[in-house]
Amino acid sequence: MHTEPRPHWSYSALTQYLSCSLHYYFQRILKLPQTSVGSGLVFGSAVHRALEVYHRFLKDKLEPVEQQIQHAFQQAWLTREQEQRIEYKAKESRDDLIAQGWELLKLYMAEPPPTEIVAIEQRLLVPLHNSEGEYLETPLLAFADLITREEGTLKVSEFKTSGRAYGEFEVESSLQATCYANAVLEVTSEWPTLEYLILVKTKTPKLQRFKTARNEVDLGRLGDLVENIERAVSNQIFYPIETPLNCSTCHYRQPCREWKPVRTEIHEAIEVHEMNGVGAC
Repeated sequence: MHTEPRPHWSYSALTQYLSCSLHYYFQRILKLPQTSVGSGLVFGSAVHRALEVYHRFLKDKLEPVEQQIQHAFQQAWLTREQEQRIEYKAKESRDDLIAQGWELLKLYMAEPPPTEIVAIEQRLLVPLHNSEGEYLETPLLAFADLITREEGTLKVSEFKTSGRAYGEFEVESSLQATCYANAVLEVTSEWPTLEYLILVKTKTPKLQRFKTARNEVDLGRLGDLVENIERAVSNQIFYPIETPLNCSTCHYRQPCREWKPVRTEIHEAIEVHEMNGVGAC
């Protein structure tokens, strides 16, 4: 018997709301169909699938077979092509991206392999708490790319594909790393270390590694953020954030132009507040 998945938050849902709450509304509330997908998303998904196959060879103490890893990458790409139309950027081509992806994978596989692998693509559904220590009703769902144990400490590795090099601040401020720390701590009662491995799609492919950590203050702040986003969603607070980064690849440009805000009780209360001069300077 099919059952609907329990309502939950995820890193992608949270960042989608923060990036453009109207896009969140179109995709996750109205569930408007997307007829195409960006090449960057397909590229990243295919690389992740190949990395999963590679890491499973290592976990099973088997010698990795490059042909099978390459096949997993290409098959993941082909599957997405069959499901949706892929939108390529200017000067991009399917064959060039597939070749570039394989070069990045070979670059990573040439590095010393991870040891003592605990989990690969691990699904973690865990509770969240705010800065007051109060647990939220809606849990967090996280998928950890790779969890290993190094010198007795759990480490979560997150793999990213990017068209540019990352900076340390991007990792230090990453909401995703906080989600992973919260998830692993709730499941294991251990504080993990966190590592980002950036596969950079420059002309000469390169691999970046950044290590970071989180503490209890970070987890409380995550809960506070989720609590406020959840409150905004329940009050139907959705609005466009129009930037070149958001809009250039958005599939909902027409619905966005036709959008009209929904009036709710909270909006009416704010208007009454303003009419009565409450809080006026």
